[in-house]
Amino acid sequence: MTATARRLESTVTGETLFMALELGSTTWKLAFATTRAVRPRIRTITAGSLSQLRTEIAVAKTRLGLAADTAVRSCYEAGRDGFWVHRALVAEGIHNVVVDPASITVDRRARRTKTDRIDATALITQLMNAAAGDRRGWREVHVPSVQAEADRQLQREWEAVRDDRTRLRNRIQALLATQGVYLDLSGHFVDHLRDVRLWDGTALPAELVARLERDWTQLQQVEDRRTQLTRLRQTRVADDRTDVVATQTRQLAELRGIGVNGALTLTTELFAWRGFRNGREVGASIGLTPSPYRSDQRVVEQGVSRCGNRRVRALSIQLAWSWVRWQPDSALTRWFHARFGDHGRARRIGIVAVARKLMIALWRYVETGTVPDGAVLNG
Repeated sequence: MTATARRLESTVTGETLFMALELGSTTWKLAFATTRAVRPRIRTITAGSLSQLRTEIAVAKTRLGLAADTAVRSCYEAGRDGFWVHRALVAEGIHNVVVDPASITVDRRARRTKTDRIDATALITQLMNAAAGDRRGWREVHVPSVQAEADRQLQREWEAVRDDRTRLRNRIQALLATQGVYLDLSGHFVDHLRDVRLWDGTALPAELVARLERDWTQLQQVEDRRTQLTRLRQTRVADDRTDVVATQTRQLAELRGIGVNGALTLTTELFAWRGFRNGREVGASIGLTPSPYRSDQRVVEQGVSRCGNRRVRALSIQLAWSWVRWQPDSALTRWFHARFGDHGRARRIGIVAVARKLMIALWRYVETGTVPDGAVLNG
């Protein structure tokens, strides 16, 4: 196709340059096209080089017969680079979308060819389909603002430190258990460690003691960091704070069965920055929607989709059990007992439904102030 033909065809489609980015750790693969009838132009640049990206966009416009001020639409898959690429593209005046890689339709053959070039070509095809109104081939990711992303850091760091603390404590106790020794991990752990005797009356090997002492030192550092983060978290949601995160966290913590930890995770990861139109969107955002498989005579319920935010999804199950325990007179708890009774397996399945209903009720609570039916506030 000649440049004149491309120019005429691109005029019909509104003079748009489509660009897909396949992001790697060392190089980025770029795909440019104007219509689905033309083979995409594939280029490779150094990863993170915005100057090379600008140059390639300008060259692509020239090669494809487009004006210098032609609008650019782009996309890339969500991954290790986060959202900084999206913000950089938007700052350049480019209409960009971030795509959930798990939602992109792929060839189901056991051995399918996969290269960055093929992936970039598939991405740009899906981008042009979406621009034409067909969004069935992918799902776009909601990009948080810089402040919303920053608000997550404190709570996520606290959770990471909590997991580090658990890992270190378990490792110390496991090392001792291999020698048949059990010690309380208290402040005098090191002194007690040196006095320990094995089954035959001998002392612990010096190498093992040295390792345990280093692990204990690391655990103490983690404990100090956890204490510091706990204080910062309390300051973050103090009564004199009026920002959305602090306000919604205090509001959620007023409900019996929901603590500051769960409330802060819900606000920073979901409620404080996502705008939902209905309860179905709330359930879908955390992956608590059914995924049936129905083909001819085969009907299988595959469980919940598990899409969306895994932190909120795991927390929602914990909060559902807490809600059933601490809000026994609420309508949701009564429904759970009436529907699933005392059957162990049925209750474990039904708690997922409770979690979905609870997340929707909590969303309505922070949006409109409507207390869940029958729920009790902390007195």
